[in-house]
Amino acid sequence: MKPTFIVIMGVSGCGKSTIAKHLATKINGMFLEGDAFHPPENKAKMGAGIPLQDTDRWPWFDRLIHAANAILETDSSPVLACSALKQAYRDYLFRNFSSHRLIYLQGSFDLIKSRMDAREHEYMTSDLLRSQFAILEEPTPGPDQLILSIELYPDEIIAAISVWLEQT
Repeated sequence: MKPTFIVIMGVSGCGKSTIAKHLATKINGMFLEGDAFHPPENKAKMGAGIPLQDTDRWPWFDRLIHAANAILETDSSPVLACSALKQAYRDYLFRNFSSHRLIYLQGSFDLIKSRMDAREHEYMTSDLLRSQFAILEEPTPGPDQLILSIELYPDEIIAAISVWLEQT
């Protein structure tokens, strides 16, 4: 597979980071944790239970794009864990990348909330989950987009993504 910008997307708690990290290892890509690129102000807002606004997100997306480009310049594939909940966000992320793939990890509010309530996170709690579902614009399957249920085991998700990437 030629170097490709890969984004693993979905609401908080769907398993983006776990899947992206393991996929990056499997394909010899480089894992990017989207949360690590949030400025302190964004983390403080989310930690206080305040949903981010688009004006908070655009500079964050610019940082993600810069990091993905730097990895592509090394002839490797960046594998980004990023919510990318709206189509406009995904369009912005991919606008300058000729080769990209999107994997949407889909799950119900109840399942994801139960997972979030059982984990520790620096700033993201299940209190913000409703706001994420409220703005979520689910992608549709297509040549560059894959939708997988989070009811699958992580190994099954990684295997399905790997097969899909080889075929596209």
